[in-house]
Amino acid sequence: MLYKVLPRDEWERAESDGVFQGSGIDHDDGFIHLSAADQVAQTVKLHFAGRTDLVLVAIDEGDLRDRLRWEPSRGGMLFPHVYGTIAMSAVRRADPLPLGENGVHRFPADFPV
Repeated sequence: MLYKVLPRDEWERAESDGVFQGSGIDHDDGFIHLSAADQVAQTVKLHFAGRTDLVLVAIDEGDLRDRLRWEPSRGGMLFPHVYGTIAMSAVRRADPLPLGENGVHRFPADFPV
């Protein structure tokens, strides 16, 4: 699984449209930013600190086919980038990502960290 973190309103728009076309930063960079399971907590910490309206979307890597590229990003680590859109059929689940009392986001209990 690969993961996309986004505000609830963007997720609801993607559900309504039947396809995720990317967030603002994705449009700016020309690809959709995703994270692997071992990268997503740091992504949330660095780019979404304090946000209370987040959704964690799990996407089946196999459904992305030739649109997926692993490219260097933060600290030279390889991150998954999607060139194109993501169909809702590739989404396996979407969970709220609430902000805990300690100011750290709480991932689902079964999240593979």
